[in-house]
Amino acid sequence: MDTETRFKLVSQNLQEIITRDELKNLLETKTTPRGYVGFEPSGMMHAGTGLIVGKKMQDYAEAGFHFIIFLADWHGWINNKMGGNMDNIRAAGEYFKDCFTALGLPEGKVEYLWTSDLVDDKDYWEKVVRVMKSTSLKRMLRAMPIMGRSADSVDVESAWALYPALQTSDIFQMKLDVAAAGMDQRKVHMLAREVAPKLGYTPPVCLHGPLLPSLQDTSLEGSFDEDENINKTIKGKMSKSVGKGAIWVNDSAKEIKEKYHDAFCPEKIVEGNPVMDHARLLVFPHMNELHIERPSKFGGDISFYSYEELAQTYAKGELHPLDLKKGVGNAVIELLAPVEEYFKKKPENLEKMKALEITR
Repeated sequence: MDTETRFKLVSQNLQEIITRDELKNLLETKTTPRGYVGFEPSGMMHAGTGLIVGKKMQDYAEAGFHFIIFLADWHGWINNKMGGNMDNIRAAGEYFKDCFTALGLPEGKVEYLWTSDLVDDKDYWEKVVRVMKSTSLKRMLRAMPIMGRSADSVDVESAWALYPALQTSDIFQMKLDVAAAGMDQRKVHMLAREVAPKLGYTPPVCLHGPLLPSLQDTSLEGSFDEDENINKTIKGKMSKSVGKGAIWVNDSAKEIKEKYHDAFCPEKIVEGNPVMDHARLLVFPHMNELHIERPSKFGGDISFYSYEELAQTYAKGELHPLDLKKGVGNAVIELLAPVEEYFKKKPENLEKMKALEITR
């Protein structure tokens, strides 16, 4: 595969690349770059993780990356995920593996690593200390929103200040060329790029994907980025705190239909319409068309072969919100069908997750 094709594959459907020139140079000079995306195993997986991040990991693997899915169990423990219980966090990580496999990312195509695989190495902790000595406490706390915590949080656990240093050190310890994540993780990637030259490392290329918005017109409380557009995106992302606005990969077809039926979807409005965003971020990257069934008296069935075509039609008022919701909902049901089939055959880790008390 030539460099131009690899670049197109790696860069498609991303929101931000830091920097494009560095990425091109990396692909020209390395046949098998090392990249990763990290997850706190913290409960049930939502569609943004499964379908947006999952699709990009397939792109990276196809482009020749040695790609690591980093199951950040210590990070989840610091962040009080799954009640701060490490056994529960590990169970969630095994469930995450199942979900990615079900969605087309077999384990042999990527490498799975846990934070626990790194922490017994003295060199790792030396990197953590060096990172912390190379930056101020104020700068470290500015990165706290990567934990899903508002930047203006007060009286927080002192362990939270350690979190960005761990995440930065992960990148150096795994000798990564590329750090991939959603836009909500860019603060720590910028920290890694700032610190890297001081410690003798090459700054990682950063690949940031879009965040899937909640289906409800609600937002998280607090402040997560100085850039108002990025802050708005993070505050409106799919979250456990707004259950009706979240699509879980294990939702039944009935549940998915109900959630899209109740979704915020203003007529003729494209920007800021979460159902339109779901069509753009979930449906078209995976499918060649969005098919919408309609009664003949409302124009009959209609198919769209690009998001741009859908957006133009919707903005003109030629597609009713209920029809859009139904079409996108049916497409997402189809995309998530392999998850249901997988867990019918291997239900153990899903059943374990259902039995646990899920906490934010």
